[in-house]
Amino acid sequence: MSGLPETGYVAVGDADVAYQVVGDGRVDLLFCYGLGSHIEFNRQVPTVAAFQDRLATFSRLITFDRRGMGASDGVPRNAVPTWEEWAEDVAAVMNVTQCERAAIFAAIDSGPMAILFAAMHPERVSGLVLLNTGARYLEADDYPIGIPRELADEVVRSIAASWGTPEFVALANPSADAEFIAKTAPVLRASATPRTAAALMANLLSSDVRRALALLRVPTLVLQSRDQPLAPVEQGRYLAQHIDSAVFVELPGSDLSFTHANLVIADEIAEFLTGERTPVEVDRILTTVLFTDIVDSTKRATAIGDHRWRVLLDSHDRIVRDELVRFRGREINTTGDGFVASFDGPARAIRCALAIRDGVATIGLEIRVGIHTGEVELRGDDIGGISVNIAARIQALADAGAVQVSRTVVDLVAGSGLAFADRGEHQLKGIPDSWRLYAVSA
Repeated sequence: MSGLPETGYVAVGDADVAYQVVGDGRVDLLFCYGLGSHIEFNRQVPTVAAFQDRLATFSRLITFDRRGMGASDGVPRNAVPTWEEWAEDVAAVMNVTQCERAAIFAAIDSGPMAILFAAMHPERVSGLVLLNTGARYLEADDYPIGIPRELADEVVRSIAASWGTPEFVALANPSADAEFIAKTAPVLRASATPRTAAALMANLLSSDVRRALALLRVPTLVLQSRDQPLAPVEQGRYLAQHIDSAVFVELPGSDLSFTHANLVIADEIAEFLTGERTPVEVDRILTTVLFTDIVDSTKRATAIGDHRWRVLLDSHDRIVRDELVRFRGREINTTGDGFVASFDGPARAIRCALAIRDGVATIGLEIRVGIHTGEVELRGDDIGGISVNIAARIQALADAGAVQVSRTVVDLVAGSGLAFADRGEHQLKGIPDSWRLYAVSA
């Protein structure tokens, strides 16, 4: 490619997100580079430029820096966006580049963001390529392939101490030559400061999007380096085993960046994306379901009479609908004295619930709210499935004035700043197993 691509910006909330577009191939390919990217300087590294040029031979390649890094607006280290919020960057860049549907290529720390976006918006994703990433990074009783907490903490400390140094680049890319190391180090320094890079990595280590894997309905390619301790090959195999019909390719070596040894990745992506594939009809997606209910509504209606109750209920409905618009929720239906709504992210659903609770309190009403994130069936404008029933049962068990959520929701909003109080294990009527519930502390 001759010359440098032009950088544009798209507003996401109060921030500007930087993006570039190169190539005019028949496949739209959105490249989520991740930590260490600065789209104004990435191409100063010859192998990175060669890698992007190879992708641009068969695609319209869209690259961007998500909020907090590179050419995009920075974020406070104590207020790192959630994966749900970063998924908004994906949608905004697709919209501004007039990209209705794209294949998404996500490397390392951008993997959870891409997985959530593909599960929530499958109609906009034609394919998914995951490189050296995972659905969860830390080990757990049910996830022994994760890295130990001690190693994770050491990685964060190492980034804070040596980010942007030649020694750090060499450690992450053992096969890199002197030119690659010398030219990559300043790009890392331009992408983020050491403590910001460490904060972004700490946020990654708290991620857990395993529950979204079974909901992916797009062709998926998983690429994982054989010998990279920070992205164990077993985590790539786990992704492929839990994503329907995913293709797994084990890469030689252990380089994390786009060194000469990793240029083969572009060929793997080209082969995967340029073959003809039958479109998959989308009838199930990952979404967050919210149920609200007015506390003691029947007793209140009896006490004040039908007319006054109808006036009060109309005010309640206006408040709920205004907040749904503000937080981009979708009204599904009403239950007489409550609402059912869906959101494409749990943190937004929680903040909407809190705003509704506080809003109706000003007219003398108290509500209880239940929230769950899971797979739902699309039935025209309606939704159905067990996740809807779970959200309803969670709401029914909530205390007056409480916003109560499932463990799934708590896992997905890690790093959002939201706090929760453990409400213990519960049996949900008609739902198998026991469920740990949490009340939002606010």
